[in-house]
Amino acid sequence: MKTKNIIYLIIAFFMTIPGAWAQDTSLSGIVIENLSTVKQHDRLSVSFDISLDALQIKSNNMLVLTPVLRSNDNNLDNVALEPVVVAGKKRDKILTRKKVLREKLPVAGEPVALVTRENNAAQSVHYTMEVPFRAWMNDASLSLVHEVSGCADCMSLEGEQLLVDNILPEPYQPVYKLTYIVPEAEAVKTRSDRHTATFNFVVNRWELRRDYKDNASKLNEVDRIVGDIRNNPDFEITEFTIDGYASPEGGAAHNRMLAENRANAFADYLVSKFNVSRGRFTVTGHGEDWEGLRKAVAVSSIADRQAVLDIIDKVSNPDGRDAELMKLSGGETYRTLLNDLYPPLRRTEYAVAYTVRGFDVEEAREVIKTNPRLLSLNEMYLVAQSYPVESNEFSGVFEIAARLYPDSDIAILNSAAADIEGDNMEGAIARMNRIADNPKVWNNLGVAYARKGDFDKAREYFTKAVGQGDDDARANLDELRKVLENQ
Repeated sequence: MKTKNIIYLIIAFFMTIPGAWAQDTSLSGIVIENLSTVKQHDRLSVSFDISLDALQIKSNNMLVLTPVLRSNDNNLDNVALEPVVVAGKKRDKILTRKKVLREKLPVAGEPVALVTRENNAAQSVHYTMEVPFRAWMNDASLSLVHEVSGCADCMSLEGEQLLVDNILPEPYQPVYKLTYIVPEAEAVKTRSDRHTATFNFVVNRWELRRDYKDNASKLNEVDRIVGDIRNNPDFEITEFTIDGYASPEGGAAHNRMLAENRANAFADYLVSKFNVSRGRFTVTGHGEDWEGLRKAVAVSSIADRQAVLDIIDKVSNPDGRDAELMKLSGGETYRTLLNDLYPPLRRTEYAVAYTVRGFDVEEAREVIKTNPRLLSLNEMYLVAQSYPVESNEFSGVFEIAARLYPDSDIAILNSAAADIEGDNMEGAIARMNRIADNPKVWNNLGVAYARKGDFDKAREYFTKAVGQGDDDARANLDELRKVLENQ
């Protein structure tokens, strides 16, 4: 037998097999139009139109179209919706009779529509169904399963048509505008470093001698501190402030004179050592430091601690306090004061004020790594802006600014904005709550709460900011509205 004849026989054989109806139903004849899937609260509604215009179906056949929701994450979560049945004329009569007799139709579920197909005629079916919403439906597809029947009780899967790979659109991703404030540039950057030195003096003398006890090491430390400032070409010393203090033993008037003379001796040393004009010095002798003594006693474990504190608080005459202190525990407490708590009170505090030149961005990027306090808020802001917003360097600069300028609303607001950029909402809100009465911070508070999901708070702060004419807040309020509409 020739090959061509064998092929003809095979085709003829299949055409005579019961169920060969599958060759007569064209799935390409099913067209889905006007598809809509909408989530409202805890319900999901599905609707679409089924165009049958191109569908050809034999009189005895039946096509069952079943919409199926399937999870895109797994094969377990799925829901078959109620089907649509499209029947040829003879099959329609059989199905109609079953309905009249209240017999179960040979399909799964209860058909939402039973349609008699008029071949070669324009025909469509509107489908709508509502089901309880489940979490997995946030990422689910919708397919239309085609099953075909050519006899009373047989049913065969013809195919599955994907209608949409994700029934719900991606949640609206708002783009909120953050407020950053550019700090004003300092006309003159002034800094002041404060230090303490405890020099040794001969009893009742005020000459500052390098060779007396351990004064050499202490003066070496002073030389290093002041020299670093004096020799730095970026700095110019403008003022020295020197404060001298004495311990309480002896007469108060004498101790005040001693403290002042010793402070002046230190000033004279700095004048000669660093060739600084004496006119740049402000020198004050404070005398006996009873306040310092009280703080030291309060945190000590000295015997008669409360009695010592009572004497300091209740005896107004400084010289009278000495006499009362000597009475405690037979003089033992006073000896402890003399040996342990009085020596640190005999000190000289000094502050060096100086101006710092301005730095360009490249210089400032290096300075912030070594001595950030030399930078102004404006310079720090410009350094931050030289880095990508998502970088650690960007947020790190604003963190340094907030630490060095803790009372600056601008530093707090900008560092909070950087926290928001870094997804640290709690940290940002904690910072901004310190200045929550400042209208300039309201927009950023709104952004932080919006990104936290607290939309009521977000709306509250955006609305307040809009009331102050904040255009960023107005745009953010519109973004928030879109988020809420797409929930």
